[in-house]
Amino acid sequence: MKIIVDLLGSDKGPETIFKGVIETSKLHKDLSFVVIGPQEILKKIEIDNDLRDRLEIIDTHEYILNNEEPTFAVRKKKDSSIVLGMRYLDKGNADGLISFGSTGAVLVSGLLIAKRMENVERPALTITLPTNKDRMILLDLGANIDCTVEILKQFAIMGNIYARETLNKLSPKVALLNIGSENGKGTKVLKETYAALEKENMNFVGNIESRDIFNGDVDVVVCDGFHGNVLLKTIEGSAKFILENMKKTLMSSFIGKIGGLLIKSPMKKLKKTLDYKEYGACPMLGLKKVVFKGHGSSDEKAVVSGIGSMVDFIKKDINSKIAKEIERGE
Repeated sequence: MKIIVDLLGSDKGPETIFKGVIETSKLHKDLSFVVIGPQEILKKIEIDNDLRDRLEIIDTHEYILNNEEPTFAVRKKKDSSIVLGMRYLDKGNADGLISFGSTGAVLVSGLLIAKRMENVERPALTITLPTNKDRMILLDLGANIDCTVEILKQFAIMGNIYARETLNKLSPKVALLNIGSENGKGTKVLKETYAALEKENMNFVGNIESRDIFNGDVDVVVCDGFHGNVLLKTIEGSAKFILENMKKTLMSSFIGKIGGLLIKSPMKKLKKTLDYKEYGACPMLGLKKVVFKGHGSSDEKAVVSGIGSMVDFIKKDINSKIAKEIERGE
């Protein structure tokens, strides 16, 4: 299996992503890698002969910034790392691509170069999040701000298959994010989507409110990209707020400091649980090719986890299963 790793555009720089590739190569001896980034920087990092035989480097310094307009940048920056990687993938020379750079650039280059599956209206950006019981999948996270009933229905179909394969659930519980649990709640699109999902061959359990998603009662939460992105950033901010204020409160008194020492180990475990980067990168479901997006602040461990998630996705041939299900529903 050959995978492409875009080294540019992450918060921690190409060296960190490449070191993650090196660590991954030790765990997956059957993998070969195409890494895209500045060759002179990579040459300074020591690698063993085993990896050298499985490694190809595509030299470039150009990448797309987070604040650039994605469509314009993808068309203009022909030698950017994500465009070079997506072209390599589109030629069929590799099994998948993972990037830790601009989300917009990954999405647009995937649409323009790798392209959508037949009959898929829009690809969905996903994430795996922890819950009180297990894990859940949330989609879409910002790739599609405005969604029709058909688009949301397809998100549910794709999320259902992804959850079934990666969460090992025979019949994942699929829910629609809404402002109330009753079927008459929400916008016209959400009401019609509810009715459409009731007719689908899946375990649709109805609406779910954002405050309930971490209870662990559902496996897939479906929403448009606007609300998914707002929800994700609220989760990020809330987790940071809670942890920082817990630390501040404990450090404000002598007794609190003693208590802080006693709970230091459980607190580290809690912080790890709340950090969704621990769950690896996630796929853009609905593209013809396997494309994964990792968090921009990923460290070496997160890179290893992200690549591992993509390898599992490829081995389970999830893309083909999604394509067949979407075609069956047309």
